[in-house]
Amino acid sequence: MTYHESHAHMPAHDHDTHDHHAHDRDIHDHHAHRNWVSRIVHLLPFSHSHAAEDKIDTALEQSELGIWALKVSLVGLGATALFQIVIFLFSGSVGLLADTIHNVGDALTAVPLWVAFVLGRRGATRRYTYGFGRAEDVAGILIVLTILLSALIAGYESYRKLIDPQPISHVGWVIAAALVGFAGNELVAIYRIRVGTQIGSAALIADGQHARVDGFTSLAVLIGALGSLAGYPLVDPIIGLLITVTILVIVKDTAVTMWHRLMDAVDPAIVDRITHAAGHVPGVEVVGPVRARWVGHTLHADMHISVDADLPTHASHGIANAVRHALFQAQPRLAVAEVYIRPCGHHE
Repeated sequence: MTYHESHAHMPAHDHDTHDHHAHDRDIHDHHAHRNWVSRIVHLLPFSHSHAAEDKIDTALEQSELGIWALKVSLVGLGATALFQIVIFLFSGSVGLLADTIHNVGDALTAVPLWVAFVLGRRGATRRYTYGFGRAEDVAGILIVLTILLSALIAGYESYRKLIDPQPISHVGWVIAAALVGFAGNELVAIYRIRVGTQIGSAALIADGQHARVDGFTSLAVLIGALGSLAGYPLVDPIIGLLITVTILVIVKDTAVTMWHRLMDAVDPAIVDRITHAAGHVPGVEVVGPVRARWVGHTLHADMHISVDADLPTHASHGIANAVRHALFQAQPRLAVAEVYIRPCGHHE
């Protein structure tokens, strides 16, 4: 019975994990000072390798890519918002103001996410035994609150202008600002979503989707400007209210996404792939239960496998190591895999 209990509760890779982590730090130090050209090349679809050594420093590399994406998007959205602010001061377009406020809020959401990525690179401590990956999910909550605040401000300004409508001046510049807003947001959205998908960051993907909708609300400002040009000044605040509703829809979608992360919800297909991969390893009799969750942008999984009770200890651990290898191959974003062994026929 002692043999059974030790296998049922002991991770199969307990001693290997420390070696992998030490190797992670060495490789990260080697790549920490890569220049901006290599970072961009890393994002190109033909630049990726699926070799085993590419998985060694996954978490640190992904955090670095996330930070780089936030830097680029912060500059892009900041420049876009600054241009729109200048045009608003000349034109008085409340639709443009609502869009500008939204763009500023979108740019500022990069700050807490940036801090979260930096924190996420810190190692585990005696108090934070799982590390600081959850900081990214906390940043996601701040993103939701920021988007909500921008909706409230935009709604108030639109309502005020609806009660006291004013004609838009410098309509041509407002049209130009709307087009610039669309282009700037769409470029940032493409970049954020691409990097977020690559590293598995729900918060970064949500931020990218936020920027994409911002781009289309900039086109809505264009409609408001054209309405004012045609002699219908109420079109502008109405468009501002429509933008407010759009922002609230984004708040709902983003809040649902972050709720799933905080509640450790994962796509069932991920669990299916992990289970299927483990079940096809020679020597594995039964797989289950299987659990998986996201911690920031890293995926963690643990499972129990049943093996022949007559196998020697080293053979059982060899099967567990083979399972871990199969899991990393089947799920590229998997960062931690805990495999527990149960001799076949053992009942608790």
